Amino acid sequence: FSAAFTLVIYICIGPLLAIPRTASTAYSMFGFLTQGLKEQLFLGAPAVWWIGVLFSLLFFSGAYYFAQNPSRLKNVLGKYMTPVLLALVLVLFIGGVFYLQQAPAAPRAPYHTQPFARGFTEGYQTMDALAVLVFGIVVVMNIRDFGIEDEKQLCRETALSGVIAGILLTVIYGMLLYLGAKSSAVIPEAADGTEVLSDLCRMLFGNAGAVILAVIFFVACFNVCTSLLSSCAAFFSRQFPLLSFKIWLLIFAAASFLISILGLQTILQISGPILTLIYPPTLVIIVMNLIPCKPVQTPVFQRIAVALAFAYSIWEMSMGG
Repeated sequence: FSAAFTLVIYICIGPLLAIPRTASTAYSMFGFLTQGLKEQLFLGAPAVWWIGVLFSLLFFSGAYYFAQNPSRLKNVLGKYMTPVLLALVLVLFIGGVFYLQQAPAAPRAPYHTQPFARGFTEGYQTMDALAVLVFGIVVVMNIRDFGIEDEKQLCRETALSGVIAGILLTVIYGMLLYLGAKSSAVIPEAADGTEVLSDLCRMLFGNAGAVILAVIFFVACFNVCTSLLSSCAAFFSRQFPLLSFKIWLLIFAAASFLISILGLQTILQISGPILTLIYPPTLVIIVMNLIPCKPVQTPVFQRIAVALAFAYSIWEMSMGG
């Protein structure tokens, strides 16, 4: 089960869902630049679709190149782009507090009933919990890069990084939640969060603000894509050594490109049922390993709990949740 479940997680946060979504999300942030081309056709297909294909091709070509040595981007993202992104979200939030004076619009379907349950399951789309199970080693490796080798100190630093990240994510998601609710009155037809952020930034700061936001998201998505490609290729090259790291990297980059051209909305629709199936067992595994109780840590208890979680996932899927 451990090997199979880990394989499924790597595929989901890799070439099936998460990696293609990085390109689609980055492209969506530049959507306001191509609005005038929505009605134009080229070779029988919308011109914006062809632009998206070219964007994804260049995106994954660059990601494939850098994924062979992802440390080139790590310092740029960690030292510069992430703080800038956090600062921009804060500025956007402050602007929204003063600008968005209208009352939030009434919730639309499917959020008009059971909004908490819907919001909770929609949160599966972040795939954060899936990444936690397999990417903890990435955090440890980065801490070791600072010269820390003592196991106890590694545990302390890893736990501290988790606490800091948890606090920051809570604050950031809280600000985005506020902006999403308040902007519903002025941006009622937004299809997803990228449209909300882009339109709101343009509303507050003009086209220049939207361009800056799009560029920062592009760099962030590009770095995530590079890291995911490298991590997934490394895992598969260890598990299936008949193919080398670079061959797996090329396969994942090509597969991610093909899926990315389906568009962000299609990828989100595809990911819904898959995440509904695997997320409850993932959450159960995480929670059980946080409970300091010996009976909970026994293999029998954990197997029964995971089996029940899978049963619930199947029932949820059958109900269309």
